[in-house]
Amino acid sequence: MAQASQCRVVAVTAPAGYGKSTLLAQWAKADSRRVAWISLNRFDDDPSVLLHVLASSYARVSPGNADLVADMQGLGMSALGRAAPRLAAAFQSSPSPFLLMMDDLHELQSPACHDVLGVVISGIPQGSQLVAASRSDQPHLARLRTSQETLEFLASDLALGAEGAEQIFSEASVSISHEMAVTVSERTEGWPAGLYLAAMIARDGDGSDLVVSGDDRYVTDYLYRESLSQLPDSTKRFLRRTAVLEQMNASLCDAVLNASGSQNQLRELEAANSFLIPLDRTREWFRYHGLFREFLLGELRRVEPEEANKLHLRAADWYEANNSVALALEHLLNTTERDRSVHLLTELVLPTYMAGQISTVQSWMSTLGNAEIQEHPPLAVLAGWIAVLTGQTAESQRWAAIVEAASYDLVPADGTASFDSARAMLRAVMCADGPEQMLADTTLALAQEAPWSPWRDTALLLHAEAQLLMGDEASARVKFVEAISTAEQLGNTDNKVLAEAELALIAMSRGKWDEATQHVQGSLGVIEEYRMDDYATSILGFVAAARLALHRGDVDCADQQLTRAMRARPSCTFVFPYAAVRARVQLAKMHWTRGDASTARHLMREVDEILQQRPALGVLLDEVADFQEIVATLGQAGSGGAAPLTAAELRLLPYLQTHLTIGEIGERLFISRNTVSTEVASIYRKLGVSKRNDAVQQATAIGLLGG
Repeated sequence: MAQASQCRVVAVTAPAGYGKSTLLAQWAKADSRRVAWISLNRFDDDPSVLLHVLASSYARVSPGNADLVADMQGLGMSALGRAAPRLAAAFQSSPSPFLLMMDDLHELQSPACHDVLGVVISGIPQGSQLVAASRSDQPHLARLRTSQETLEFLASDLALGAEGAEQIFSEASVSISHEMAVTVSERTEGWPAGLYLAAMIARDGDGSDLVVSGDDRYVTDYLYRESLSQLPDSTKRFLRRTAVLEQMNASLCDAVLNASGSQNQLRELEAANSFLIPLDRTREWFRYHGLFREFLLGELRRVEPEEANKLHLRAADWYEANNSVALALEHLLNTTERDRSVHLLTELVLPTYMAGQISTVQSWMSTLGNAEIQEHPPLAVLAGWIAVLTGQTAESQRWAAIVEAASYDLVPADGTASFDSARAMLRAVMCADGPEQMLADTTLALAQEAPWSPWRDTALLLHAEAQLLMGDEASARVKFVEAISTAEQLGNTDNKVLAEAELALIAMSRGKWDEATQHVQGSLGVIEEYRMDDYATSILGFVAAARLALHRGDVDCADQQLTRAMRARPSCTFVFPYAAVRARVQLAKMHWTRGDASTARHLMREVDEILQQRPALGVLLDEVADFQEIVATLGQAGSGGAAPLTAAELRLLPYLQTHLTIGEIGERLFISRNTVSTEVASIYRKLGVSKRNDAVQQATAIGLLGG
């Protein structure tokens, strides 16, 4: 019936134990279409991770989509503005119908995940279907109900009657009369898991009495307690204590229990069908049924409340020893070991951020809390870096102030030589006190960061930027070259992108166009490989590429690179001032040269706003003043062109793809409803449209949305 309905989205929503996963599996087996299956867990609750999981699953059943998977990840990847519409477009153009199964959708708690999922759903073509199973209400259903594009199955649709009870008891090799089947199904209200548990109790007992005692009409507590009552104390203890694990193998269980023999215990539990689900064909890794695990965790809190901390610590030890530091941190955040949690988080911040999982980093930091981060200055430095590179100006300044007032004598866990060096580099990238202080800070960092330090290329790059602002172009070139070499050795792609772009612009200013070409290729090559379009350091790479294309007379290429640069502006703010100003001045010059004075003037107003916050930028101010004089001298000459979208409007634009209301968009962006309305009206005017869908289509056509 669901397939025949032609509804693009089918929702199966019911509490645990109603057979949602079984329904999806049976459907997938019977359907003739290509089936992409996704079982979500809480580690997928990050927009970039979710999109990668979706694309990977789709690519497995749709050959030739390897590039699509790569497009879902990358440094600074914009999940909503770039990757989600790219995946939706791939779905829409699918050559043949497909079935996308998403189990355990309730694991997605982040509003950002549901935003990108809403965009992806819009790409499901007629003839294909998304089937999502969840324990809780599915946020995307509200809008789909009105358009009659969805079919819903609820708990009442999945509940079993007497016939279902008889089948379950038969499969458990337990005889039951029809009258008793009616009684049991009524007592459990048709809950399949409850019926299964009742069958297990009957099978393990003498089978003579199926009457459930007690007055609890839902009988869930009774049934679960009975499921343990027949087991030896050692098995109960094993179940309770291993419930802290989301997935397990024998070695991990031995470590958590501080005992041996888990392999045999797991085999016995699997053979007894005790809610243990294998995760691989070799039956090495397992997990408990979700509802059963929740019950076991409740039992652990009730029976052994003091054990949870120790169990999580042992799990963390095992994961760390087995090179799964992120999973170790997940367990540590459930303990009182705050110092160790801080240490691991400090190690993980930049690698996780560089993998594009910004939401994961923010979730960890939120769980740890600002107070704990503030108590550990090296982690506060990293929080400052994350804020700088994502364009969060208020957060950047707040963390900078905290770091400035802090002291720390130990060696930081992030790989920097000292806290003083780490603080100096954060201070340098923000350049709040001018190029002289920036030069002093980077000189300190270079003196401390050894050639093998993972931060050496950052110190070199920042030192080169300071020299460039001081007017020492020759010395800057040497340091940029060294920064590129070091970044390549360390795999720090963002530093290579920026250094190559700066060298390209320097070469252009000297008329060395062949040399500039090599550097542009070096910068763009990394951006393309690692999908860094929305990264703050990439804007100068696009600027250099656009300038090179204009020099060659390749107008189409220039337009493409100019659009990419303009689109990247929101992440490059006054807390990254030299890159922000240099990029905007270069963009203004190119637009002015092409007769688009409106965009050029707008960009120079953005420069003025940045300089109000960062007035001391050395010789870069001369370049600003020279171009401002040209604009003032020529007055209204070449006044053509429409104003570009502002950085604020570019941040809002991706939300127009969603079905969020004006108020809900404001909540996502932490701005007022009136501000959203004003910015939306401005977007419409600049794009020459009057409707939301038209704005999305026009923005996609000119390269401001999508891949």
